[in-house]
Amino acid sequence: MGPNEVYTIFQVEGRDAAAGCTLRSDQRSHGVPPHWNLYVAVESADASATRAMELGGTVLAPPFDVFDSGRMAVVQDPTGASICLWQPNKHFGTGISGAQGTLCWADLNTRDRHRAGEFYSVLFGWEILREDEGLEHNYWHIKNGDQFIGGLPPASFLQPGVPAHWLAYFHVSDCDATTAEAKKLGATVYMPPTDCEDVGRASVVADPQGAAFAIFKAAAQSASAS
Repeated sequence: MGPNEVYTIFQVEGRDAAAGCTLRSDQRSHGVPPHWNLYVAVESADASATRAMELGGTVLAPPFDVFDSGRMAVVQDPTGASICLWQPNKHFGTGISGAQGTLCWADLNTRDRHRAGEFYSVLFGWEILREDEGLEHNYWHIKNGDQFIGGLPPASFLQPGVPAHWLAYFHVSDCDATTAEAKKLGATVYMPPTDCEDVGRASVVADPQGAAFAIFKAAAQSASAS
């Protein structure tokens, strides 16, 4: 990427699953901690960045070419969570899903779900489903086309002093074993393995450098009645 800057592709079964890079000096000088970025595919990074500003967002990194792989920008929604826009050229992004260690979900943790929901609905065409608003759950789902891709937990889930952010979930076959292995490797466990009714089992950890993510095992699907 440049002097003392490295970009590494992580693969699962020979296909691209994620990537990691060193924080730039300007990020470190502004106190940006290690973190995971989420990328959303768009037809035009320039048009989407402009639209994000019109909707009340902030462009943190104006559109730029990433060699011949694609064109990207980084925007911040009106509630403070940042996300990357990716206009693919030769690289379309992740090439595998459903396997151990692959991205499977994303939660937007924010104190203003209504404002954030409006922003992403218009910007990306996502559908925000608010049908599960009972006090015992109150979790909103994000749907892109016919696929559920993420959600918005209640604002009460966001701890005091923690800014709005996206949380990436990675699929595993055993949440408890993977969490224990992460801890052994130096991770900090923020939420121990916890059952999510009829959904699965999840934990939240941070790697030894502080980048947080969720570990998720989906619940077994019951056979449909004949």
